[in-house]
Amino acid sequence: MTEFWQAFLPPGGEAPATWRESYDAKMPDGSRLRLPLRDFADFAVAGLIANQASFSVVDALSDWMAAAARAFAPEVVVGLPTLGHVFGAGVARALGHANWVAPGTSRKFWYAESLSVPLASITSPGAGRRMWLDPRLLPRLRGRRVLLVDDVISTGASLCAGLALLAAAGVVPVAVGLAMAQGDRWRAALPAGLALSAVFATPLLARVPGGWRERPETCARDCCPLLA
Repeated sequence: MTEFWQAFLPPGGEAPATWRESYDAKMPDGSRLRLPLRDFADFAVAGLIANQASFSVVDALSDWMAAAARAFAPEVVVGLPTLGHVFGAGVARALGHANWVAPGTSRKFWYAESLSVPLASITSPGAGRRMWLDPRLLPRLRGRRVLLVDDVISTGASLCAGLALLAAAGVVPVAVGLAMAQGDRWRAALPAGLALSAVFATPLLARVPGGWRERPETCARDCCPLLA
């Protein structure tokens, strides 16, 4: 998988009718990012593993995430573990912030159980994991406009955990910023009225002879304000 997410490809022509092992996602500047397809038997998704990406790709995605978030005037960025951490610092820097907030999945001895929630995702579905917020960071959050940042939204499970953790801290984010919106299964899981933006969107893909075909109705491009 090391050939993926290392560089943007130039704008391309017509997309193939059938995708095989990879999918080209369109970026705001017209370039493409080649992503591997993950086979879930009944469907496939294009995957992004942000901590395997090149610095140039991460930096560009972070800048686009910040550009989409500026309309919400965020004052602090919270990056969700684990791969939301890849973008948290970059988005905060691009917004001109001095720091950011990073919840974690390991408990320090001074952490409080009340500032933790269960955590699962499409790529890490196992039970028993929790997300924790350092209580010493509460003053950095309270009374401020919070942007919640993650890498990918797929089912919405990780993001809902992040929203629950912030709620436990007495915080409602003004917006959510993402690198990628994967399919549309997450829509039903999120609370009404949540402002969410992604740099790019990819559809679910259906199995066909010889590969996979896009299901365009599942591509949430409406949440990608920077895409033409």
